[in-house]
Amino acid sequence: MKEFIKEFKEFISRGNVMDMAVGIIIGGAFTNIVSSLVKDIINPILGLFGGMNFDQYHIKLLGQVTLNYGNFLTAVFNFLIMALVIFVIIKAMNTASEKLIKKEEAEEKATTKVCPFCKSEVDIEATRCPHCTSMLDE
Repeated sequence: MKEFIKEFKEFISRGNVMDMAVGIIIGGAFTNIVSSLVKDIINPILGLFGGMNFDQYHIKLLGQVTLNYGNFLTAVFNFLIMALVIFVIIKAMNTASEKLIKKEEAEEKATTKVCPFCKSEVDIEATRCPHCTSMLDE
């Protein structure tokens, strides 16, 4: 039992588990924001054209049973907006990381040069080619 508890403590104390927990908490809060955006802003604006909010759309089936397809449409809007925002965030992060990688590659100094006579690769600080013994210009 002690070994199990020790392994569990090691698992919990890993950085990626904590990052995942923070991501889930922030994702839950972000879901509330997107849901409010759709429910309180987008649906009323769309209601101007359709006469009512989507979440009020329903069909009466048998007696008291209703099919609330408007709530489903609201959930679809929530999903699409959330997916769009996540796509934009990921795209921005990928663009920034590509620029950073290109900048790092550009900053790397060359360690070799090519001999203009024999086309062999030579150390950047060499003044004479070790292959053909030609003098190299600076």
